[in-house]
Amino acid sequence: MQLETYISDLLYRYECVTIPEFGAFLTQRASATIDAATNTFYPPKKTVSFNEQIQKNDGLLAHYIADVEKIPFEIANEKIAKRVNTIKSYLTQGETVTFKNIGDIVFNAEGKIVFEPSYHLNYLTNSFGLSQFVSPSVVREVYKTEVEAIEKVIPLTVTHEKRKSKPYFKYAAVALIALTMGGLVSSKYYIDQIEQHNQIAQEKANQQLEAKIEQATFNLNPLPAITLNVVKQSGNYHVVAGAFRVEDNCAQIIDELKAQGYNARTIGVNKYGLHEVVYGSYETAEDAYKVLRDVRTNYNKEAWLLVKELEVTLE
Repeated sequence: MQLETYISDLLYRYECVTIPEFGAFLTQRASATIDAATNTFYPPKKTVSFNEQIQKNDGLLAHYIADVEKIPFEIANEKIAKRVNTIKSYLTQGETVTFKNIGDIVFNAEGKIVFEPSYHLNYLTNSFGLSQFVSPSVVREVYKTEVEAIEKVIPLTVTHEKRKSKPYFKYAAVALIALTMGGLVSSKYYIDQIEQHNQIAQEKANQQLEAKIEQATFNLNPLPAITLNVVKQSGNYHVVAGAFRVEDNCAQIIDELKAQGYNARTIGVNKYGLHEVVYGSYETAEDAYKVLRDVRTNYNKEAWLLVKELEVTLE
């Protein structure tokens, strides 16, 4: 039995997973961190620790194994006990027991359990898909002071040079002004002629268009009315009952949930190819959490909350 696989699955959803008569793995949320020495950014995560004082069987691990392997609850407890005896035997012999993707456990010189967590998996579902990354160093520009030092030593001055004006420049300027004035007068006359011609042509075009409109007859048949029933899946907060590989299995589950008084339905296929069935969808997180607490208390401890915006469909 791959006990560490079942424990790893549960650590995504629970903060405490107890192995009866051995100890408990605990998770605690840690904020995102930055390593200033290496410019490495680490996303938020769950840190895993081990407490050998918590050994009481809460039934969580056994129920999960029984559900996955389709075996009775008592048989699952027996399998766990057998595995615990094997682990204790290895530890007594001085060996290190490795829980894949969780960490290593070994006895120290005093016979106490020492746990070294593994960092291969991030058990915080909100950080799914996020990985650490290294940012290049930010090099800030440093302005040099050599130019200021040079200006203090060698001041720059500007001297005005007087030039003798030549008389033929005056005549050239007068001629240029005369040519410019003449060009402006002729250009204005040409523009006025163009505007007058355009106005006359526009009036003729308007008269022809009005004549054609008066002669035309339009027969517009009324178009049949089209009724579209738009059904919007209300609410982005969904209390999920389960996800199923075979779509036909969803109908039976939905009928059972509706018999319990819930507005159950499917919300599509997730990226793993599983059909998701929900107890209902809600506009606010507060409403969704109320239903989730009721479901976990009375019907399904494995239910969870999914935040997902659904598309509008047409019927």
